[in-house]
Amino acid sequence: MKYLEQITNVNLKFVSYLKGSLIFIFFHFVGQIPISLYIISHSELSGGNSDPYELMGMLPSNTSLFLLLFPFAATLPFIYLVVTRLHHQPFLSLINSRRKLDFNRIIFSFLLWGAVSILMVLLDYSLSPEDYEWNFKPLPFLILFLVSVLMIPIQTSIEEFIFRGYLMQGFGVLFRNRWLPLMLTSILFGLLHIWNPEVDKLGIHLIWYYIGTGLFLGIITLIDEGMELALGFHAANNLVTALLVTASWTAFQTESLLIDNAEPTLGKELVITLAIIYPLLALIFAKKYNWTDVYRRLTNKF
Repeated sequence: MKYLEQITNVNLKFVSYLKGSLIFIFFHFVGQIPISLYIISHSELSGGNSDPYELMGMLPSNTSLFLLLFPFAATLPFIYLVVTRLHHQPFLSLINSRRKLDFNRIIFSFLLWGAVSILMVLLDYSLSPEDYEWNFKPLPFLILFLVSVLMIPIQTSIEEFIFRGYLMQGFGVLFRNRWLPLMLTSILFGLLHIWNPEVDKLGIHLIWYYIGTGLFLGIITLIDEGMELALGFHAANNLVTALLVTASWTAFQTESLLIDNAEPTLGKELVITLAIIYPLLALIFAKKYNWTDVYRRLTNKF
C-alpha cells in the first residue's frame, strides 16, 4: 500500500483534516503563551518597543531558543491524539506506508546532509576566515547542545508530521492525486517562514528557498513512500545551524561555535542549493533505495 493511498482507502473526509489542523494551531498558540507573556511585559518596560526579535534578544540565547521551540513540544501529543483518536489511524500511517519506522533511513539522511552542511561551512570559512568569529564558550555551548539535541528534533519532526504528513495526506483525500498535495504543502511550508528575520534581511525572494526546500522534502517523501529521509534531513539542517554557525540576522540566535559576520547576499547560493545540491542528494537517495517509477509516484491519481 502507498503512502497517500493508504489514507483514501479508509474513507476519511477532508473536513476532518481541517478540524485536526485547527487543533494543531490552537495548541501551538497555547505553547507560545510563555514567550508571548515575556514579549508583552518587556514591550512595556522598553517604552513600547514591539519588535519581538529585539525583545527576545534581551534574553539569554539558550533561554530564547528553548522558548521559541517550546510550542512545537506542546503540539506533539495532540498530533498523536488527532491521528489516533480523531482519524482512528495508527500513528505510523502519518510517517510511512511500511510496517515499521525505518530508523536507518533517518540516520542516513541525517548524516549525509549534516556532513554536506558542515563541509560547506568549513569551505566558506577556509575561503573567507575574516567573515567568521570563533565563539566557543564551554558552559553556554553545553547548555545549547542539550537544548538543541532535545528540542530541535521535536521542532523539525513536528513540521514534517504536519507538512509532509498530515497536510499532504489531507490534500490527497481532497484531490485524489499526488502532484497537487505536493505543490500546495510546499507553498504553505514556504509561506510559514515569511516572518523569519532572514526574509527581512535578504528580501522576499528568499521565500523561494523555503518553497524549494519544501518541494524537495515532499518529493523524496512521495517517491520513498514515507518521510524518514525528510525527518533526517530537516533535523540535521537545523542542528548544524544552531550548533555550528549563526548570524545576527537568522531566526536561531545561539551560542554556536562560529558567528558569521559577513553581509548576506541572495543569488548564486540559492541557485546552487536548489538546482544542484538538492538534485544530487535525490540521486544519492535514488541509488541507495532503488527508486523506480519516479514520475508515477509524483503524479499518480487514485
